[in-house]
Amino acid sequence: MKMRTKRGLALAGTAVALSIALSGCSALSGILGGNDAQRDEDGNVTEGTNIDIFSLKVGDCMPASDASGEITDADVVPCSEPHADEVFYEFELQGDELPGDDEIMSQVEAECVPAFTEFVGVDYYESTLDFWWITPTEDTWTQANDRVVQCVIYQPDPADSTGRTPLEVTGSLEGAGI
Repeated sequence: MKMRTKRGLALAGTAVALSIALSGCSALSGILGGNDAQRDEDGNVTEGTNIDIFSLKVGDCMPASDASGEITDADVVPCSEPHADEVFYEFELQGDELPGDDEIMSQVEAECVPAFTEFVGVDYYESTLDFWWITPTEDTWTQANDRVVQCVIYQPDPADSTGRTPLEVTGSLEGAGI
């Protein structure tokens, strides 16, 4: 079992966050005419499709993607199908101005890490799983009142020493205990 330190989380998280931070719901055009997934009565995706990033919800599963920078849309699939990522938690940033990277990192640690432990059933620092997050951009913060940070869990490929390559999984990682 791989142990992680907060510094490791901060360094890895910062790298991932910087590549994705510009993502957090960046396409304002999507706000006006976003597409959504077909969902069952519990809100679970029932059919694979591409959705506006603002339509992404806790419990949504996404196949592996090469996306970096600003994310305007996401492919989603039922969690019963192979996928790489799963949105497991979200929270709202507070304040009148978009926090800086360090403040966002602090809030991610305060919010996502305990939620990860509860979701997986194993302390984050003892788990073989990892997570990344989607944050608002300056534009979505000011023009769309976007305050949501979404925490996205994945299982890193042990063959990749960087921990950035996800394995495909089938089913939710909720209660995985790994």
